[in-house]
Amino acid sequence: MQEFLNWTVDTIRDDRLLSPWLEEKKYEWTPLVSKNIYNLLEKGCSIIVITDKDREWFLEYILTNINSTKLNRPFLPFYDFKSFSKNIDLIKSDEDISCIKDMLKISFPNGYCFWYIGKSQDIRATIPKVSKNSFLWLFDEDKQDAFNLKSSDEALDMKLLQMFRLYNKTISASLFAEINVEN
Repeated sequence: MQEFLNWTVDTIRDDRLLSPWLEEKKYEWTPLVSKNIYNLLEKGCSIIVITDKDREWFLEYILTNINSTKLNRPFLPFYDFKSFSKNIDLIKSDEDISCIKDMLKISFPNGYCFWYIGKSQDIRATIPKVSKNSFLWLFDEDKQDAFNLKSSDEALDMKLLQMFRLYNKTISASLFAEINVEN
């Protein structure tokens, strides 16, 4: 079983579709991914995906590809937040957030984690940013415990696709005991 950080670097270098910029961010990337995959595979948490409006195409991409039959692995519990609450852009108060969290707690007795991709100041970022164990890919804010990107980056869409590719490969490697994300 290969050490997770080394596996990440080797995977980035060996996969021609992944760019070196990810290797430069390995110390930011590995602890966040490790925590997320541990919650998913070891704790049995479901992953609830939320994006800002500009990244809704990426949400569809994630949900279309995360459980692809081509991966030859079990289907995993990834869900679109909008399937639980269509009024995502109207959630503003602490009471709204509390009601949503109560519903999700009942719906997911093993727990859940948010995966948010988008601008940090977007209204849709509110719940994931205040929730424990969220997997945050934030734009335009340098926040600890988040993977920070710039929305002005011309290569942002390509970077998101590369990050998803590496994340998906990491899930498979964890499932098939090639790596241990806890180390």
